Amino acid sequence: MTEKIGVLGKKSPQRTGVERIVNAPLPTVYGQFRAVGYLDHDRGDEQVALVHGDIGTEGVLTRLHSECLTGDAFGSQHCECGDQLASALKAVVAEGSGIVVYLRGHEGRGIGLLAKLRAMALQAEGLDTVEANLALGLPVDARDYGVAAGILQDLGVNSVRLMSNNPRKREALVQHGIEVAETVPLLIPPCESNITYLRTKRERLDHVLPHLDAVAHLS
Repeated sequence: MTEKIGVLGKKSPQRTGVERIVNAPLPTVYGQFRAVGYLDHDRGDEQVALVHGDIGTEGVLTRLHSECLTGDAFGSQHCECGDQLASALKAVVAEGSGIVVYLRGHEGRGIGLLAKLRAMALQAEGLDTVEANLALGLPVDARDYGVAAGILQDLGVNSVRLMSNNPRKREALVQHGIEVAETVPLLIPPCESNITYLRTKRERLDHVLPHLDAVAHLS
């Protein structure tokens, strides 16, 4: 907890970490969820966890989904994000319980929407996703998962079965005190528009994507 100077020189407390603000029912095409809204006092971002069923505390089926406007809302085939989000929501409903933490501020692996679009323009000219970020003078991956761990802790979760192909998400949760009992692959069939992107994720960002070996015919 830090302090800031208020009016007349008095000190007033400034909150840090995540604070639960609201818990609202959210019926979706996938099933019934509770939308639990949070404020990240450190970054100012508004966050949401979609909770289905009685989640318990151990081995909770969980997805940490980084915000991707182009994929989640527009159906972009440049990435597999939209399909991963839909698959994760379906999976927790099929399981009977689970959580999808939707992480705002993670657009473009943390560089923001406009920077991501600039990187996509460079990729259209032949750079891969890593090279494009570096060419713009930006980090390859600027995401932080501390807020996700804070949300899970607020929801009473001690350990998760993490739906992810990214080992860095697992490592980040463990560092923040959330046990990862199992990693559950979330593999989406690639298409011609995203195969290069996915191969770069596997070869340069250590994502576990064994299904790409079966689609060598894609350019």
